Order: sequence, then structure tokens, then C-alpha cells
Amino acid sequence: KCQSNCINQDLTQASIKAPVASFFSPLALPVLFKKELKDKEVEEGAAVKFQCELTKDNATVEWRKGTMELFPCTKYEIKLSGRTAELVIHNVEPEDA
Repeated sequence: KCQSNCINQDLTQASIKAPVASFFSPLALPVLFKKELKDKEVEEGAAVKFQCELTKDNATVEWRKGTMELFPCTKYEIKLSGRTAELVIHNVEPEDA
């Protein structure tokens, strides 16, 4: 079980949002995780970075904590570069675990 200074991948998740294909679109291979998220420990008040690698470039990625979707703001920095999706959580608090 995580302590208050630990961020757990089970609570912070990345999911891939697949576009809806039209009737005439060719079937495309699904986007999958090539490199999954890893647990991180961080001091309260610090920042922590999560990264995952996908099988396709520039896929649509949703970051979630439980059922709540996370959006870019002063607390959360979200980046996507090629096949790498990244979430930085600034000023980590126990509630972020």
C-alpha cells in the first residue's frame, strides 16, 4: 500500500481514446501501450512525471485519476510527443496518491 508520499499507477492512469471510424474507413490497428506506467515515489510538494509509450504516433490519450479525467492546468502538465505521452503532477499532495 502506498504511503502519503507515493503516487500509484493504479490511481493515475492513461487511456487511449480511439477515434470513431466511418463506414468507409479502412480498418486500422488499435493503439496499444508499448511501455506502461510505473509507480513513483515523491516528496510532498515536489513534482512527479509519468510517461508511457504507445504503438502509434500522436494518438489521443486521456489521463485519469480513478474516474476523473485530468486536464492541463497549473497542477497537471500534459504532453504528447510522437509515441510518448507524459503527465507531470506539480506540488504533489497526499490526495494525489
